[in-house]
Amino acid sequence: MMKKLALFPIALLFACLLAGLYGAIHNQISYSVGPSYFYDFKFDQFRIASEWRNRWGASAVGWRASWWMGLIIGLPIYFACLFVKGINSAVKTYLTAALLVICLTLATGLGALLHAFITISADALPSWANQRSGVDLGFARAGQMHNFSYLGGLVGLIIGFGFTIIRAILSHRRSQY
Repeated sequence: MMKKLALFPIALLFACLLAGLYGAIHNQISYSVGPSYFYDFKFDQFRIASEWRNRWGASAVGWRASWWMGLIIGLPIYFACLFVKGINSAVKTYLTAALLVICLTLATGLGALLHAFITISADALPSWANQRSGVDLGFARAGQMHNFSYLGGLVGLIIGFGFTIIRAILSHRRSQY
C-alpha cells in the first residue's frame, strides 16, 4: 500500500500532462474546423498574445483549458486503484483507465463534430450560437465539439472509475482462490 501511496504525485502529474496534451491536440482539430472560434472567442478568453494567435495559440488554449481535468479525472481513478491488489496491477489499471477516458472523450468530441457537420448549417445554428453575434458555421461546429468534449470527459470519468472498481473487485476475488 505504501508504494501505491508513493505513486500519488506521479499519477496526478501524469493525468494532468495527459489531459493537457489531449486539449492541445483536440484544439488542432477544432482549429481546423473553425479558426473563428479561436479568433472571436478563445484567444481573448485566454489572453493569448497577438503573435501567438495561430495553431500554437490554439494548442496553448487547449492545454490551459484542460490540464486541470487531469486532477478531476485522475484523482478518483487513483483512489480506486489503491484497492487493486498488487502495485503492477494497480499501475496497469490506472494507465488503462486513463487511456479509456481519453478515447471516450475523443470519441464524444468527434461524434459531436460529426453531428455538427450533419445538423448545423448557416440557416440552422444551435441556440447557444444565436446568443452571440457574428457566429459563423466553423465557430458553431468547433464550439459544439468543445462543449461535448467536457461531457465526454465526464462519461470517461464514470466509465474509467467503474472499470477501476471492477478491476479492484476482480483482483481480490482472484487472490481468494
